Amino acid sequence: MMKVVSIFFSLVLLMTCNDGTTDRSGVDTQLYLGDGDHQPLIVAFGGGDGGNGWTSDRVKDKREQLIAKGYAFLAVGYFGTAQSPGTLDRISLDAIHDAILSVANHRKIDRNKIALLGVSKGAELALLLASHFEDISCVVAMAPSHCVFPAHTFMASTSSWTYQGEEVPFVPMTWGAVPAAIQHDLLSAFSIMLKDTEAVEKAAIRVEDIKGSIFLLSAKNDEQWPSTPMSLAAIERLAKNNFPYPYHHVAIDGGHFEVFDHFDSVYHFLDQNFPADL
Repeated sequence: MMKVVSIFFSLVLLMTCNDGTTDRSGVDTQLYLGDGDHQPLIVAFGGGDGGNGWTSDRVKDKREQLIAKGYAFLAVGYFGTAQSPGTLDRISLDAIHDAILSVANHRKIDRNKIALLGVSKGAELALLLASHFEDISCVVAMAPSHCVFPAHTFMASTSSWTYQGEEVPFVPMTWGAVPAAIQHDLLSAFSIMLKDTEAVEKAAIRVEDIKGSIFLLSAKNDEQWPSTPMSLAAIERLAKNNFPYPYHHVAIDGGHFEVFDHFDSVYHFLDQNFPADL
C-alpha cells in the first residue's frame, strides 16, 4: 500500500550500522499459528508506506479467516520498522527469503507449502521473490506491478531490491515523469516511466520462472499506478512462455485500495490452488 505522497522526492533517514554503512538486511516478522499440524504458510507483505501492515487491526479479519482455514500466517515488514531498514532502498531479497525459511522450520508448519501474498509494492516483492526462489509454490499479488521500480529515495537512482548482493534492474525515473511526481500524481508518473520500453523489458519480473500458481487482483481505476495494464502484461508473459501452473487475473471496478473489498476471490483461489488440510 502506498500513501498518496511523492514516493520519489521524500527526504528519508536511512537506518545505519555503527560503522556508518547502511543495513538493508533486517526483516520484521510476526507469526500467527492455528492449532493444526503441517500448516501451509502464507507470507504477507504490505506496500510502499512501510511498517508491518499485516499485523494491524485493519486486516485482522482477513488474517484470522486465513488462520481459520488452516493456514499459518507470517506478516513481514521489510522496511520502516525497528527491525528493518528505514526506507525502501536496495532491500535484500535473500534476507527476506532467509527469514521466511527460518519461520517455515517451525514444527507446526509445512515448509514445502509456502505462498506469498503482497499488496501494491508488496505485490511487486512477492512476484519478484517467487521468480528467484523455487520453494515458493503460490503467489497472490494485489494491485501489482509487472516490473521493478526505483527505491523510495530523494533521487530515485537505486533499485528497491538486491539479489545476491547486486541491484535488481529497475525502471528509472525519467525527466518527463518528474512534474507528475512532484504534483503527487503517481499514476501519471508511473505511466510516463513505463513508456521507456527498453528499461521496462530489462526490469520485467520473470513471472514465468515462478514454480507455482499465480493470482493477480488489479484495479481498473487504480489511482496509484496502472495495476490492471501491468497485470495484463504479466499474464501475457505467462501465456507467451506456456506457464505450466494455474494462473488467473481479476480486474475490479475500483481504486487501488478497493482490492481489499474483493478478498473472497483470494480465498477462492487459495482453496482451489493452495488448499490447507484441516
